[in-house]
Amino acid sequence: MKRRNFLLASTGLLLGGWLLKPNDKGAPHSDYFSHLNTVLRENRIARPLLILDREKLKQNCTTLIQNIAPNKNFRIVAKSLPSIPLLGEIMSLTHTHRIMTFHQPFTNAVALAYPQSDILLGKPLPVDAAENFYLLHPTQSNFIPDLQLQWLIDSAERLHQYLALAQKLDKKLQINIELDVGLHRGGLKTFEQLNECLTLISQHSKYLRFSGFMGYDAHVGKLPSFIESADTSLRKAQMVYAGFIDHLRNQFSALYHDELTFNGAGSPTFFLHDERSPLNELSAGSCLVKPTDFDLPSLSQFVPAAFIASPIIKSQPGVEIPGPLPIGDAWALWDVNRRHTFFIYGGNWLAKPESPAGMQRNSLYGVSSNQMMFNESAAYGLQANDFVFFRPTQSESVLLQFGDIAALDADGIVNWWAPLEQGHGY
Repeated sequence: MKRRNFLLASTGLLLGGWLLKPNDKGAPHSDYFSHLNTVLRENRIARPLLILDREKLKQNCTTLIQNIAPNKNFRIVAKSLPSIPLLGEIMSLTHTHRIMTFHQPFTNAVALAYPQSDILLGKPLPVDAAENFYLLHPTQSNFIPDLQLQWLIDSAERLHQYLALAQKLDKKLQINIELDVGLHRGGLKTFEQLNECLTLISQHSKYLRFSGFMGYDAHVGKLPSFIESADTSLRKAQMVYAGFIDHLRNQFSALYHDELTFNGAGSPTFFLHDERSPLNELSAGSCLVKPTDFDLPSLSQFVPAAFIASPIIKSQPGVEIPGPLPIGDAWALWDVNRRHTFFIYGGNWLAKPESPAGMQRNSLYGVSSNQMMFNESAAYGLQANDFVFFRPTQSESVLLQFGDIAALDADGIVNWWAPLEQGHGY
């Protein structure tokens, strides 16, 4: 290669490389997170914790109630909001006593704390879990399972097991039947399967009472649009659901009445069900705190209300990577977003960095649940003992990981809300 061409090529490579250098993505805490940092420091909090913003929660509850179809009831999904005080706040803000539970210890806790509640199981539990509920439920409780608890059944086989339990305990169980409306995660697919279940319920009315259907449509909108549009998926799911209701009304009219529960939806599909939907009850939970997995177009009106806050343990310039080569120095020179290092208290959560902007984990250094490294373009005044903030990717497990939840009101007052307990033995 001629010297002139070589120089031109080299210059082009250097210029191209320079243009590929990452831009500075950093920024200090916004006023909102700066305020949270101050509140936590003033309250001498010195551990990772889950923050629940009560004003943002209230805003989301208002959004939900204002947008739900007028002929639909709302049921709170407890697994996404696993705290008795949190559920109580939402019950008050949304004016509902309907709750969906997915875990036997949570079901016992909700029945004890809110004896006025109406509980629907969101998944079919092993029959031993159902028996454990009754063994732990106080006999003098104002919560009456015969009238206020609907067990979810997904097959005739499981229904026979629950019938045997009802006979053993001499109790009457309310039975809600799961329908497969397209998710293909279980539930009845055919009218023949429904006939078998409803016939069994009819023949054993002393022990079983039919209470309705549940059909979860989480698959709607998940397929690429060139395969099937969300509108088409929703329409097909609603047609399946409506077909089962019609079959019930026509073939088992004695079991049909206006108080039956026809439940479905979830946070991503909640607002897709208008007045024409065959459902009379819609469930949602995650949208009320809006973790990152729910940053969806259908939920654009909702705002994040839950954050993880973690103290900075160590704050230092540059980025030092173990080993004989100055990889960290070269990395920081190349990427302005790697020129400061935080080691935080804990880490490796199901969460994404939120503030300060531009904060990113160091993939080369690795993850840690003890002291995780994050890099930033500059310190922006944050030092050891200040807090950095993350948004959970989901709420159902993350809200259980930090002990008492810090529920903050508009005045910055911290209220401590205990999460639900997983339970021991039965």
